[in-house]
Amino acid sequence: MPQNAEALFYQLYFQTPGVAEAELERDVRASIRRLLYSISGDAPRRESGTGNPETVGMVPRSGGFLSRTADPSSLPPWLTEADIDVFAAEFTRSGFRGGLNWYRNIDRNWELLAPFAGARVTVPALYVAGDRDLVVAFRGMDQLIPALKKFAPGLRRRSCSPAAATGPAERPREVNAALVDFLRTL
Repeated sequence: MPQNAEALFYQLYFQTPGVAEAELERDVRASIRRLLYSISGDAPRRESGTGNPETVGMVPRSGGFLSRTADPSSLPPWLTEADIDVFAAEFTRSGFRGGLNWYRNIDRNWELLAPFAGARVTVPALYVAGDRDLVVAFRGMDQLIPALKKFAPGLRRRSCSPAAATGPAERPREVNAALVDFLRTL
């Protein structure tokens, strides 16, 4: 991912222990609220960073990870204040370090998974995503997603939920319908 003086890729931002934790744990409830809204299909693209593939996943050096997130005046229908309370209570209890450590172990994960390089998913498969999922917006995904059958010859179907990012949470009926349709093909 290209780096510049003004921003760095989020995985690099997460590398130094304590930096992202301090930002996210300053106000856990506000962080959870901002993150869940901002990665959703309900957030305007300019707020979520999905309007420009060059900025997706980039963290401004002068602002921090949350600086490109939005604090919504109201939550979307699929997300309640009670949901936020549950997540906030758990992250207040456990902190963010465990999840962030996954990114800090990426090189080791690549080493451990090296024996599977080039492996194909040969079992029947279904690809489901939201068309506003940040991962779908990463550079190169516009070429990778249409080529999924090359990596997963058992791919039966690709399903993309319009105006959604987190699929199951935002569009449970559509995701369940796609799963049921897929399971009927087995």
